[in-house]
Amino acid sequence: MNSALCIPIFQQAISDYHIHDDVATPVSNPYAAGSIEYLLYAKNWIDTVQWHFEDLIRDPQINPVAALELKRRIDSSNQHRTDMVEYIDSYLLQVYKTVQPQTGATINTESPAWAIDRLSILELKIYHMQQEAERTTASDAHRAACAQKLAVLLEQRTDLSTAIDQLLEDIAAGRKYMKVYKQMKMYNDEALNPVLYAQKNA
Repeated sequence: MNSALCIPIFQQAISDYHIHDDVATPVSNPYAAGSIEYLLYAKNWIDTVQWHFEDLIRDPQINPVAALELKRRIDSSNQHRTDMVEYIDSYLLQVYKTVQPQTGATINTESPAWAIDRLSILELKIYHMQQEAERTTASDAHRAACAQKLAVLLEQRTDLSTAIDQLLEDIAAGRKYMKVYKQMKMYNDEALNPVLYAQKNA
């Protein structure tokens, strides 16, 4: 497991989505269910759909009723994104469950899957920035500015990939250890969101 496995799968999911470029397109995951490849593809598909949700809701002409419906779809997508990160971390916990942490082993500021989440989003930024850098209907100045931004994103990909690989190597060697906290999103929980439980108990 390393960044070299993640990036081509993310690119494949992005490319597959843009065949139809429609948020209603059902996912057709080409990998075996339960495999890390399956989880990575599913993760990036969620991110890609949500990217386009975020584009749609920023339409200044959007109907308010449609905007509210879309906002709820974005909330649901955010929850699925978090769930998928936790599935990937659970997978990695199993991979490294026999590793004995060294004396003085440290914990990272984020789990491997949350770093992989950032890599997935970064791959989307690279894809769309490249589209803008090559868009023939845009001005030369626009394309040049986007090309500069693309160069920064590509450098960021290299740095983030290196950091992820180093983290996974450190975990495998026992220099770092994994400790995963479930994301406790209170606003989706009828028992924790005061707006929801006030209505329920009214």
